[in-house]
Amino acid sequence: MAFDFVLTRRQVIALAAAATTAPVVLGGAPRAVAAPGSRRSVDFGGDWRFSLLNTTGEDAQPPAPEDPSWRAVDLPHDWSIELDPVDDEFTTGGTGFLPGGLGWYRKTFTLPPETAGKRISVEFDGVYMDSEIFFNGARVGAHPYGYTGFAIELTELARTDGSENELLVKARNQVPSSRWYSGSGIYRDVHLVVTDPVHVLRHGITVTTPGLAESLPGHATVHVDTTAVAESGAKRVELTVVLRDPGGAEVARATTPADLAPQPRTFGLDLRLDAPQLWSVASPALHTAEVSLSLGGTVLDSTDIPFGVRWFAFDTERGFSLNGEPMKLQGVNLHHDLGALGAATSYDAIVRQLRTMRSMGINAVRTSHNPPSPQLLRAAEREGVLLQVEAFDCWRTGKTDHDYHRFFDEHSDADLTEMVEAAKNCPAVIMWSIGNEIPDFTSPAGVPIARRLVDRVRALDPTRPVVIGSDKHRSVPADGSPQDEILRMLDGVGLNYNNASSVDELHAKYPQVFLFESESSSETSTRGVYDSPHQLNTGENHTPGKRGTSSYDNNLSPWTYSGEYGLKKDRDRAFFAGQFLWSGIDYIGEPTPYSDVFPVKASFFGAVDTAGFAKDQYHLFRSQWTREPMVHLVPMNWTDHRPGEPVTVWAHSNVPTVELLLNGRSLGERSFDRKTTTDGREYLETTEPTGDDKTVTDGPFPGSYTSPNGSAGKLHLTWEVPFEPGELVAVAKRDGAEVARDVVRTAGPAAEVRLSREDVGALSFVTAEVVDVDGVLVPSAEHELTFTATGGEVLGTDNGKQDSAENYRSATRKAFGGKALAIVPAGADVRVTMAGSARPAETTADASYSGSADTVPAAMIDGDLATGWSNHYVKEATGLLPAISAAHARDWVSIAWPEPRRVGAVELTFTVDTAHAVPASIEVRYWDGSRFVPVRGQSGEPAATTRITFEPVTTDRVRIELTSANPGAEDGFLGIGELLV
Repeated sequence: MAFDFVLTRRQVIALAAAATTAPVVLGGAPRAVAAPGSRRSVDFGGDWRFSLLNTTGEDAQPPAPEDPSWRAVDLPHDWSIELDPVDDEFTTGGTGFLPGGLGWYRKTFTLPPETAGKRISVEFDGVYMDSEIFFNGARVGAHPYGYTGFAIELTELARTDGSENELLVKARNQVPSSRWYSGSGIYRDVHLVVTDPVHVLRHGITVTTPGLAESLPGHATVHVDTTAVAESGAKRVELTVVLRDPGGAEVARATTPADLAPQPRTFGLDLRLDAPQLWSVASPALHTAEVSLSLGGTVLDSTDIPFGVRWFAFDTERGFSLNGEPMKLQGVNLHHDLGALGAATSYDAIVRQLRTMRSMGINAVRTSHNPPSPQLLRAAEREGVLLQVEAFDCWRTGKTDHDYHRFFDEHSDADLTEMVEAAKNCPAVIMWSIGNEIPDFTSPAGVPIARRLVDRVRALDPTRPVVIGSDKHRSVPADGSPQDEILRMLDGVGLNYNNASSVDELHAKYPQVFLFESESSSETSTRGVYDSPHQLNTGENHTPGKRGTSSYDNNLSPWTYSGEYGLKKDRDRAFFAGQFLWSGIDYIGEPTPYSDVFPVKASFFGAVDTAGFAKDQYHLFRSQWTREPMVHLVPMNWTDHRPGEPVTVWAHSNVPTVELLLNGRSLGERSFDRKTTTDGREYLETTEPTGDDKTVTDGPFPGSYTSPNGSAGKLHLTWEVPFEPGELVAVAKRDGAEVARDVVRTAGPAAEVRLSREDVGALSFVTAEVVDVDGVLVPSAEHELTFTATGGEVLGTDNGKQDSAENYRSATRKAFGGKALAIVPAGADVRVTMAGSARPAETTADASYSGSADTVPAAMIDGDLATGWSNHYVKEATGLLPAISAAHARDWVSIAWPEPRRVGAVELTFTVDTAHAVPASIEVRYWDGSRFVPVRGQSGEPAATTRITFEPVTTDRVRIELTSANPGAEDGFLGIGELLV
């Protein structure tokens, strides 16, 4: 059965007023951001043709112009996101099981006669990767790196007589070329640039604001360097610089004669701004510098660049400050994909990501691990987000077969130069990173490479520090080692997953270098999945279709630590500049802790999933990084529990006291203690052992992270609540008065779909929520949802589920956690059709939890007693936590058939060994059409081999619920070698 639900543009206001939580409607922005200097450039992204020749990456010539494989596309374009995930020799889990391959792009165009005698070029913001460009039959350029822009000169071959010009671009992505999803094709903007022979060079304007700390608040000196040429011969021109304030009013002007030549020359002008508006994260005021070249009163060339008046400092003892105001870098790492839109750059989608992150409290982004698009630079400077811009994920030693190491020696200087030149005027940029987790950091050969890169960046931009992101400095380097030599030549070092004691030891040995966390935590979670809240680390579920990790901040790989640990470590150290959480948003590829397990295609690291839906980790960081009173309940699901079952409830809050109420009854208040760091900053935390740092062996809290002030505790409040259907409410209080609340409710059966939309510029992000008759989200709903758009096409769909082979461009998407997302053009009316779940085509088995990829439910019904299902897991030790293998108290297995059948017994053969035991109890349930209910007359006792009988029922599904005989122990796991029904 299917049901239709419709959302039109004119319903948005009424829907927002009626919704329990009003959808956020964001301000408009242009579809594409014009490149700086847009007076002389035009968007060249329309009316291209594309042909995907293969998904293997094998090289090939372009098809003939009349070949039917060509299809129309507009740029930016990512062909990989259009494809289905596949598990073959040309894909990897690290890149989301999405193929790369070889693609050709073709564009034909005519140039008007007035372009004769002009300089004509095409500028690509990014082509992934190994690109080659052909113009009018000639090869005119190549650019192997997929993350830096480049310009191709067309003048000599351009036809300006009205005849046709042909531009061909080859892009070749041989997977794996990256450790994460890269996308494929001309995935960033393209501009056609036409100038007079007398013109300002590409990246030819450099704006700096020296001495602000001394001159403000009275005035700012703005220094503008302009590099220009006169390609047709020496000319004396008039160079004019006009500064405009954020409102567009002219506030300064300066002119100077400029003697230009065919070789580039640079001219500097100083202009005074009185009482300027400063650029900051709270108020990102942007000025504009307009530059023109004139001869005899005729303007030959003009261009402009936005800039900000701001200054910052990294102090090795006091951390980071902006405009003289101390602040921690509350940052996140972001890869460049945009969820269902793939790698195809969209300013509006980037703005949505940044605004989502800002609502969590961030003030900074690390562009991991590559130079960003111009759209990200523009969005960050407009939204007030600081940037750490990063160059490379490898140098000479590669990490994958086809990554940047193949052309590092030949191209790294040019690519590093392009990175700095493209972003040098962006006020959001506060540091340059020359690499992330570079294998060459530990090699003597890496030292001169680092020196070359550091010197190059400093020569290009002496106003910002040079850093690295390092996993090679988790302990103090030996004197004279490559790690020691590289560290000493840097301004700062970004540490990846260091424990607190190693941070202190590095600071003591290298007091001249500022420190921050370039990657913190790497806790993994799946929205709506919860496991073992009393454990600091847990296994992960390997049941197909349910692969996911716990949202109690407790699924950790060996190199990682919890979000709470990272927050406390950063908070307590004034010298520590801050942290960049890995990661702000889930991204396609790198699906740790599942290595090449199809179809797990997206990461689990994010505080927000790929659809943009917040996980519980988002609220943990929000509680520490924002001041607006808030409280959030964990778990978000108050539906899928058994009556009386104990549920561990957490509250994340930035308010001292929280009261918990269940169906109107108070379950008591819990409060944080008010504490003070050793440098005098106040914070909220409980006082109790946490057990989160085995390296702490003495003091008042051995085994727990202990602050320098001698205290330990948690950043959340805890209750143990016997489950009761209804309404669970957290009320945050300050001085006894309510300041915030959060509510979770028990949902009934799915009844309809509630639609809401978030408009960002030219895009609408439409959220579909499966709700019951009372409008309560059904957290287990996985109905198939089909979106249609009137007034535009469905551009992509998502649900944030990592374990999914669904195509991102499909208009059909299953709900996950009761939600799904569709991306459509702004103004489109959206309809969604909801369909119920279909029966399986063959007999299938399922389980609430499987401990490994080798013990999944299908092994119970394969007829082979040597295989079977098990919930046994062993979680490796981390740097802070011991290994753990602790049995669940309860799990279930089930079997389903294509058609209903008469069932009156089940036979089970249990695994019994050093890890597995016969269950303490067995309960059989069957599907009655809407839910699983207990059978009647159940008879039979748990044994190694047992037969359980009951009054026969007609059903298409049976579930067997099992209780461990030794929960929490290493020998209490459950396993079934054979299940017969």
